[in-house]
Amino acid sequence: MANYTAADVKALREKSGAGMMDCKSALDEADGDIEKAFELLRLKGLKGVSKREGRTTSNGLIVARVSGGTGTLIELACETDFVAKADNFIALADAVADAVVAAGATDVESALAAKHGNATVADAITDQAAILGEKVELRKVATVSASGVDAYLHRTSRDLPPQVGVLVAFEGADAETAHDVAVHIAAFSPSYLTRDEVPVAIVAKEREIAEATARDEGKPEAALPKIVEGRVTGFFKETCLLDQDFAKDSKQSVGKVLENAGLKVTGFLRFRVGA
Repeated sequence: MANYTAADVKALREKSGAGMMDCKSALDEADGDIEKAFELLRLKGLKGVSKREGRTTSNGLIVARVSGGTGTLIELACETDFVAKADNFIALADAVADAVVAAGATDVESALAAKHGNATVADAITDQAAILGEKVELRKVATVSASGVDAYLHRTSRDLPPQVGVLVAFEGADAETAHDVAVHIAAFSPSYLTRDEVPVAIVAKEREIAEATARDEGKPEAALPKIVEGRVTGFFKETCLLDQDFAKDSKQSVGKVLENAGLKVTGFLRFRVGA
C-alpha cells in the first residue's frame, strides 16, 4: 500500500512541476518521502536531457528588468503551457533575469555563463529542466540603455505568464507617454524605429512590388510614381514606429505624439514567446 496521500502528490507536483504520474511513481519509489522523491525526479530528468534536445520549445515567458538606465529583456522557453505557468518555472525565469542583470550580460551566450549561486545560469536551467521533464532554453536576451527606460509586459492569456515584453529607451520627462508607447509597440509590433533604419534592399523590394502590382492593376503609366510612393509610405506606416498611427489616437502618428510630449525614443525591444 502506498505510503503517501493525494496531498503529498499535490505537494510534489507544486515543488517539481512534474506530471502527476511521474510524481506518483517517484513517491512509490521513495516510500512516500517527498524530498527523496524530488531528488529521484531530478536525477531521472537529468538522464533524459540529451533526449529532449530535438524537441520544440514554443511556450514560455518574457521577463523584463530595468536598473540604472538599462533595460533587460529575456525569453525563457519551454515545451508546454503547463510548465510555462508552473511556479518553479516562473521562479527560474526571475532568477535568470536577476543573474543576467547582475552580470551585465547582453546576449544569450554571456547570460548562460553568468553566475547563479555556486554555478551558472546554464547549470540552473539544466537542473530545472530535469525536474520539469521538458526542454528549457534561454532563447533571447537583449538590452537597451538611455536616461529613461520603460518596460511593459502583456499577457495574451489570463492563466499564462507574460507572452509579450517591450522595453522603450527614451530621453525626456514624460514617463506616462513613454509607457503608452511601450503598450503601443506590444500591440502593433513595429520592426524599425525610423525609416532610415529600414535596409535599402528591403525598401527597393517594396518599390518593385508596388510598381509591379500597380501595372498588373492597369494603372496609367504617368500615375505610377505617385502610386508607388504612396504604397511605400504605407509600408513605412506599418513597420516603422514613428510612422505608425498611435494606438490611443489614430489621428496622430507615434512620432507626433512623442514630439508633443517632448520625448525622443532612442531604441526599443519587443519579444514575443516563440516568435
